[in-house]
Amino acid sequence: MPSLSVKKVPEDLLHRLRARAQRHHRSLQKELLLILDAAVGGREETGIEDLHGYVQELNLRTPDESTALIRGDRDRR
Repeated sequence: MPSLSVKKVPEDLLHRLRARAQRHHRSLQKELLLILDAAVGGREETGIEDLHGYVQELNLRTPDESTALIRGDRDRR
C-alpha cells in the first residue's frame, strides 16, 4: 500500500489531530485516514461511525462479550 507524507505541519494542528485521535480511541494514522476518506468521499463523519469504529477496535464478536465487558466495568466501580 502506498504511503503519503505531509510536511511542515504546524505544531498546533498536530496537537489537535493527536487529541482528536485520542478522543476517538484511534491511532493518529487511522484518524488521518478516516479524515481524508471523509473529505475525498464527500461524506461527513458522524458519531455513529465513531462508535462503530470503536466497537470494531474492541474486536467484540457477540453481544454477550460486550455485556460482559460492561458488567465488568460496573463491578470495578
